[in-house]
Amino acid sequence: MHPMSDPHEPADPNPRAARGPHPAPTVADRRRGLLLGLVGVLAFSGTLPATRVAVAHLDPVFVGLGRAVVAAVLAAVVLLATRTRWPPRSAWRQLVVVAAGVVVGWPVLSAFAMRHVPAAHGAVVSGLLPLATALAGAWLAHERPTRRFWACAVFGSTVVVAFALWEGGGAPQLADLLLVAAVAAAAVGYAEGAKLSRTMGGWQVICWVLVFSAPFLVVPTLVAAGGTVPDAPWQAWAGFAYVAVVSMFLGFFAWYRGLALGGIAVVGQTQLLQPFFTIFASAWLLGEGVDPATLVAAALVVAAIALGRKG
Repeated sequence: MHPMSDPHEPADPNPRAARGPHPAPTVADRRRGLLLGLVGVLAFSGTLPATRVAVAHLDPVFVGLGRAVVAAVLAAVVLLATRTRWPPRSAWRQLVVVAAGVVVGWPVLSAFAMRHVPAAHGAVVSGLLPLATALAGAWLAHERPTRRFWACAVFGSTVVVAFALWEGGGAPQLADLLLVAAVAAAAVGYAEGAKLSRTMGGWQVICWVLVFSAPFLVVPTLVAAGGTVPDAPWQAWAGFAYVAVVSMFLGFFAWYRGLALGGIAVVGQTQLLQPFFTIFASAWLLGEGVDPATLVAAALVVAAIALGRKG
């Protein structure tokens, strides 16, 4: 395969560039990054409702891993059509980390969680993701947000934890622990993928991650399919198709490019809008009731980190 001709997204990562702090984004890059981040968030907002519909009739492991297998087929077609050459060995370790976070960790753990709590509940708990992504960005990409940002981010996360305890009757539910683990996995995958996207290109990163992961996912996906697949209604397959094509594939095109352009911490905060989008989608698609506590918690989380972004 041959490298692409896009001068803005070179195919070969520069290992030296990945070690030190990345130059601060320009105003134009930050605006483009925020816009692309918002597109990614809109795509991801339907993930939990679609997953909840799918796992009502399909095995969570089949949904969590099978969506990556389907997306890998699409990724292979894109890579072949664009004649993109293989990434260098220096990028393989980072691709493995991204795969562990966004191909296995988040999809499987969140799929299990959606069997036990409403998608709206999961949306608020996943409000921890912007803070987790900022922490991962500081750790892996050496970004340095302001103290005000961190203070507001911690407050917003405290609200999320309090909400989860309130909904669980004073103790964390198993689904909450699964969601927190899923958030941690996704945050590391986001940060590492964004760092690699600065030199490889956003869509190339997710395509290669999917292609590299597919051989290890086919067998467990087939085993998990069991006898539930033939009996699943079309609604379950529609939910599965959404998480495979949109959540696992197309959404990452915009998301990784946005994080790379505008900064992981800053663009990652666009996910504060995701709880609202997800709650709205859950109410519309699943008929889930939205209690006042959910709306208050989501609003506090968004307000806290929106204020922190001004610092």
